[in-house]
Order: sequence, then C-alpha cells, then structure tokens
Amino acid sequence: MTLGLLLIPIISAGIGWYINGLAIKMLFHPKVPKKILGIRFQGILPKNQPLIAAKLGTLASAELLSFEDIIAKVTNAENIEKLMPVVGTHIDHFLRVKLAEKMPVISMFIGEKTISELKGVFMEELKTLFPALMGSYVNNLQKDLDLAQIITQKVASISSDKLEEIFYNVMNKQLRYIKLIGAVIGFIIGILQIGITLLKF
Repeated sequence: MTLGLLLIPIISAGIGWYINGLAIKMLFHPKVPKKILGIRFQGILPKNQPLIAAKLGTLASAELLSFEDIIAKVTNAENIEKLMPVVGTHIDHFLRVKLAEKMPVISMFIGEKTISELKGVFMEELKTLFPALMGSYVNNLQKDLDLAQIITQKVASISSDKLEEIFYNVMNKQLRYIKLIGAVIGFIIGILQIGITLLKF
C-alpha cells in the first residue's frame, strides 16, 4: 500500500472535521447579508433572529411563564407568610413612632397592650387582604403588559455577537463532538476508498 493511499483516510478525516466546523460557523456567519456570485448569503441565526424571537416569546408566555403562574406564586400562603415579618415591623414602627408624630394626643392613650392588640388585628387583616390585593394587581398588570411581545423584543435586540458567545459557551463541548463525528465519518469514507481502490487491482 502506497503512502498516497494511507493519506486518504487522514485527509478525509480532516475534510470531515473542517466541513462540520464550517457548518457550525455558518450558523452565525456572515452576520450581515453578503452576495457571492449573485447569491445572497447570511448566517442562519442572524437571518432568522426575528422569527426565533417571536417563537420564543410566544412559547415563553404560553408555556414557561404566564400571569396565572405569577398570580399563583404571589398569592401563595407561604409567600404571604414570608412577607409578614417585614409588614409587622412597619406596623410596629407606625404605631409607636409615626402615630405619635402625627397624632400625639391619641398616642398618649395607647399603651403597650393596645399597640400589641392593634398590631395583631392589622396583621390578621392583611393576611386576608394581601392575596386579593396581589391577585388584583397582577390582573391589572396583565392588561398593560404583553409578555410575548416583551420577550420577543428582548431576544430580537440581542446582538449577533452576544448570541454567538452564549451559544458557544453553552454548546462548546457538543460542538467538538460534532466536529469529531465529521472526522470519524471522513476517516471511514477514506478507508472505504482504499478498499475500493485495492479491489480494482
């Protein structure tokens, strides 16, 4: 077997590696449309970014994040309970400090026991009020905000360079495998070419 035949699998492997690498590169390049021999070329993702953004916006608002999910989260009893210590601190400050500043005469007749009782009443009432209040707020917010449109605009406004950076950061290992597969397939094709060549003789 000559050296030329032995080089065929190696060259084929190199071609397979390069072609797969080129295909990956063409996902993002050229980033702006270019004409080559009268044919318009542009990277697949930059060309389709507006369409991808619209699809992601629709998917995210319908499947990943909805106002129903937000309402369920903000009105959840456990989450309301987490707010109560902060609310309690403000109510306590109001009864002990703010009330004395705004209504000094009334505050003179409010002792420690009354403050504690008032605070307890306020806290219990707010536990009932908060879920309805937050649910109403989110419902009103839904009328003013279009989640699908917001997500679409955000994704569409991301630069091609940033998209490429994110893509390579997330998929770097998998992209190496794709190139390696191309090299392996090229090597196998090269071996088959040697076999076909030898059979002729």
